[in-house]
Amino acid sequence: MQTAVKLVFVKGSGKYDRLLVQRGDATESVDCPKQRIIPHDMVHFAVESVLQARGFLSRVRDGETAAFSMAPEAESDGVERLVEVFQGDAWSGGDSPPEDMLALYRVTCEARQCPPLAVCADDIRAVRGRIAELDRRWQALAVGESLELEL
Repeated sequence: MQTAVKLVFVKGSGKYDRLLVQRGDATESVDCPKQRIIPHDMVHFAVESVLQARGFLSRVRDGETAAFSMAPEAESDGVERLVEVFQGDAWSGGDSPPEDMLALYRVTCEARQCPPLAVCADDIRAVRGRIAELDRRWQALAVGESLELEL
């Protein structure tokens, strides 16, 4: 059985927010460049938790260091490409048709030579719903406040 990891996203005042990854007695800190939408790693949380897919945060939960670069892994690489597609969608208003997002995802995976996850339009809608809920919670925070999640 996997041990849960606590993810504490702290809203920053400058160019960065911060993610504190708490596993047992150890805490790692990751700078999250501000991007107008929820932090990149929070998008990871939405994708990985909704789809039960192994990506960056799942790998960290399972013991890897929360580093900018990790060894290639097919499922994790597919998650990263999907996170990028969701970020692009959020930056452009968050209302791209799911079919268009799936097409972009396939093209992105093909260009990066990584196998895509088996996702459908309903998955896109479910992840988008989680992102919207996280965004509402994140936008309500003042600088210095945090949002705690568990994976």
